[in-house]
Amino acid sequence: MLLRDIREEKAAIRSKCRLLRSQFTAEEKKSLDARIFNRLTNLWRYRECGTLLTYVSNDIEVDTHALIEDALKRSKRVAVPRCIPGLHEMEFYYITSFDDLQKGAYGILEPIKSKCEKLVNLNEGLCIIPALTFDEQGYRLGFGKGYYDRFLSRFKGDTAGICYECCISNRLPRGRFDRCADVVVTEKRVISNG
Repeated sequence: MLLRDIREEKAAIRSKCRLLRSQFTAEEKKSLDARIFNRLTNLWRYRECGTLLTYVSNDIEVDTHALIEDALKRSKRVAVPRCIPGLHEMEFYYITSFDDLQKGAYGILEPIKSKCEKLVNLNEGLCIIPALTFDEQGYRLGFGKGYYDRFLSRFKGDTAGICYECCISNRLPRGRFDRCADVVVTEKRVISNG
């Protein structure tokens, strides 16, 4: 398949998933998010991890605010990403509360660098991966900037994708360096890949 064709296919999939997500009522989204949260927090990977790496969700993403609060209550170390836009890279910083965050690149809540310690050990922990869609094998299609693809190529810990069931794809186009998530959690099931 030509590179242009793959890009067009990815763009069409992204559009479809954005549309599906935009059609949730506030109540539906809250219910779906709660069910995903319950499945995720019952996984041994979550219960046993000492460090949780997670994004801070926006309106269209699976909510992570309750997850962050839960992890902090369980005395886990919580690290969230800070984007480096010119490089399309991310660095994770530990937070102790939502007060450690401010709006950063792309209007996303990010850690305040001067208040937070940088995560340096990329060999352990559980990383929660956002995406517009995952496929049945755990491969993801994100928002198109490549931040998580670059980060995951360096991260050696466990990974869990979270996604709404309606956005799960049979098989996504992928590159040879793409890494599948160890598990993908939806409101209906857990897809295990490792």
